[in-house]
Amino acid sequence: MENPETPLEQVRANIAKACTVARRKPEEVTLVAVSKTHPAEAIEPLLRQGQRAFGENRVQEAQGKWPALREANPAVQLHLIGQLQSNKADEAVALFDVIHSLDRPSLVKALARAMDKADKRVPCFVQINIGGEAQKGGCPIGDLPELLKQAGEAEIPVAGLMCIPPLEIEPAPFFALLDKLARDHGLAGRSMGMSGDYETAIMLGATHVRVGTALFGERM
Repeated sequence: MENPETPLEQVRANIAKACTVARRKPEEVTLVAVSKTHPAEAIEPLLRQGQRAFGENRVQEAQGKWPALREANPAVQLHLIGQLQSNKADEAVALFDVIHSLDRPSLVKALARAMDKADKRVPCFVQINIGGEAQKGGCPIGDLPELLKQAGEAEIPVAGLMCIPPLEIEPAPFFALLDKLARDHGLAGRSMGMSGDYETAIMLGATHVRVGTALFGERM
């Protein structure tokens, strides 16, 4: 009997299948393996299988485990997918290759200062509060044009838009809305879709899917 597929092979196959249905190429979609709360020994099998994009929620946690992993795997691309406090901007710019949670003017200022200081430009996704949820981070849809203008003036490269749809509601309309907003503002990237809905997100234009549980199991 053949060995069962690894979770990574299964997710990659699902991505390829969704791309075929959507008439897209699998290489148009970056799989960000969400390794938050998982230790180095859980990450290493994915590295051995060739996975190179990983997502972390917290600067401090990433600082604790990624320097050694990156030394052994210099091609790794590290994505910050969680909320970022302005006072952690310097550390985030030093450690991460992509930031998915730019969502307010004060963070634009903090990141611009950190990037100037480090002489490094880190591509950022603007996180949209797509469901208008009071408890959730993200830029209100109505504030997006002004935030994009401020990011442009600060010379922060905007890679695209990111969203986390409301829980327990069909996500497709929210993904479609993010896709429309990105198109309206001439942005190429759409960071949307997680373990339970990444195939739907790909059908609706996702360029980056953030998958944790389907790869690592339930978080520690």
